[in-house]
Amino acid sequence: MIRWVIVVFLALMLISWFSPILQKLGFGKLPGDLRFKLFGREFFVPLTSTILLSMVAAAIARYL
Repeated sequence: MIRWVIVVFLALMLISWFSPILQKLGFGKLPGDLRFKLFGREFFVPLTSTILLSMVAAAIARYL
């Protein structure tokens, strides 16, 4: 159980570190990435970017 907590924590750290780089490459601005305001706060749901990055990660894992 503790291994999964560590893996999730490390994955979230990596995502937060690479987020500015990925935004410069266009991730987060793809069609299907939802951005909306609700009660004065802006929410962002990157559906398409998540699917695309998951496919890339699966392809890399499959060939390594």
